[in-house]
Amino acid sequence: MKIRFATTDADLLACRRAVQALRPLLTDERYDEAIRSTLADNRQMLFVDTGGEAAAVAVFETGYNLFRGKYLYIDDLSTLPEHRGKGYAGLLLDWILDYAEREGLQEVHLDSGVSEARTDAHRLYLNKRFQVTSLHFVRKM
Repeated sequence: MKIRFATTDADLLACRRAVQALRPLLTDERYDEAIRSTLADNRQMLFVDTGGEAAAVAVFETGYNLFRGKYLYIDDLSTLPEHRGKGYAGLLLDWILDYAEREGLQEVHLDSGVSEARTDAHRLYLNKRFQVTSLHFVRKM
């Protein structure tokens, strides 16, 4: 098992089911275009390679804005259901936090939906010393 960036077509395909575990509306037909558009927009995908298919993935971006300063934002963090509870998401978060520190970033952010199904994810974020700092508002157009 190792953590690495998804850079090739084979890597992107290996990550598909783990991404779809979090984003079920992202069908096989839509996946390739959607992931390429996402990665073309200043994002990177990191995954736990267990020898073939990705057990867990993280998609993140880095940037700067007036509120956060230099930041890293985690768009997606997902583990295949059959690999949950093995610590893979925690390993990805640890890698990301180390990366942010090495790069001199000031903050690491993520949003997480609120439901009973997200309880384990929230526990992980709190254990990694993330704080709940705001409400996130959306208006669909």
